[in-house]
Amino acid sequence: MVNKKHYRYFDLILAAFVTVLLVSNVASSAKIIDLGFHLFGVPMAFDAGTLLFPVSYIFGDILTEVYGYGRSRRVIWAGFAALTLSAGVFWLIQQLPGEASWQEYAGDAAYAAILGGMSSGGILLGSLAGYWSGAFSNSFVLSQLKLWTNGRHLWLRTIGSTLVGQGVDTLAFVTVASLFGVFPWTLFLSLTLTNYLFKCAVEALMTPITYAIVTLLKRAENEDFYDRETNFNPFAA
Repeated sequence: MVNKKHYRYFDLILAAFVTVLLVSNVASSAKIIDLGFHLFGVPMAFDAGTLLFPVSYIFGDILTEVYGYGRSRRVIWAGFAALTLSAGVFWLIQQLPGEASWQEYAGDAAYAAILGGMSSGGILLGSLAGYWSGAFSNSFVLSQLKLWTNGRHLWLRTIGSTLVGQGVDTLAFVTVASLFGVFPWTLFLSLTLTNYLFKCAVEALMTPITYAIVTLLKRAENEDFYDRETNFNPFAA
């Protein structure tokens, strides 16, 4: 069941969610960051999108907690469509001829090495597979935990759903991207571990902010949705 009630802030949250998703995806293709230290023998290196991407999961938690899984499902699909469209635009730009002076200070090779990854098979399929599976896993787990706890212990729902969703997302993204040669297999463990630990740490640290936003939205929207009769099929209308 999808909640048909009209909300004042839902569209703003949707827009912010999609913006964070797109920016983090560009950053993932643009740079790999190395923090310069090791954790349990694994170098702390991760794609730059990891800095911002965890915020999308915080939005996902807020959406499911306040508005329910059905509304969150619509937002997840909106993000999926935006990622696909952006990949198509970056691919089209790469195919068009570059202006002569631009070729001198930047050039097609630089574009292909950085932004060209946005439309490459590995980045695109990895991003879509990771985002889709992780976002739906996160929303489903949070919704079920809310029913199980009868709305108590919000921290348990946000952190618990993130542990599952981010795990699914990170593993899917790095695996697909590595299969397509975007990342070398020598970095597989490092990228997977650092991405997962960093994303979960951000979620945990931002729990007080999540609490505050959820409280304000529930009061402003006069809503605290429970998915007792919800169809959890990701493809349901």
